[in-house]
Amino acid sequence: MRIEIATLFPEMCEAYLSESIIGRARKSGAIEVHCHNIRDYTLDKHRRVDDKPFGGGMGMVMQAEPIYRCWQAVCEQIGQRPHTIYLSPQGRTLTQARAVELSHESSLFLLCGHYEGVDQRVIDKIVDEEISIGDYVLTGGELPALVLTDAIARMCGGVLPAAIAFEEESHFSGLLEYPQYTRPEVWEGMNVPEVLMSGHHMNIARWRREESLRVTREKRPDLLEK
Repeated sequence: MRIEIATLFPEMCEAYLSESIIGRARKSGAIEVHCHNIRDYTLDKHRRVDDKPFGGGMGMVMQAEPIYRCWQAVCEQIGQRPHTIYLSPQGRTLTQARAVELSHESSLFLLCGHYEGVDQRVIDKIVDEEISIGDYVLTGGELPALVLTDAIARMCGGVLPAAIAFEEESHFSGLLEYPQYTRPEVWEGMNVPEVLMSGHHMNIARWRREESLRVTREKRPDLLEK
């Protein structure tokens, strides 16, 4: 899996992508994530990539040409057309199911908008789909791009120790995850459930399934309806 992030703030993205599980996976070669500064592809001597919107209005709009040149350079570099996603509040809301589907792509190009967004013409030209991480507006697409990268990358081979590391987590099966416990066995007068101390794997699996259903029913009954 190779993920390309086109952004005005590559250092912001690199700071997150260089840490923890994703950082280790990049170092080991389990995944490739590259951040591209869109300003490197402008022809403007002042490195401007935005301009006033036609028709008037507040804010600035990112120009099509620098984005398109960045996308073209990536296509040439990797030798193929990557599946291209624009992180936008107008997009389809990200789900675990969609993250699973995207994890099977060989390459992704994630476009981070800023200001009032990007020129619609470059969206029409290169974007395959728009994705949102929720019904709210952020100052840019960098955080959504990092969320999407994290959600996808952790399901790629070699990133986590085994598939079970993510297959039992919330939303993967359509349910929320069961409660987790660790040492000490008693904390503030509260005990770890006895079944988890029993060593009986079948009973533990049954308990976890029942708890997963209970937690989903209490916190997200809409998931059970689906």
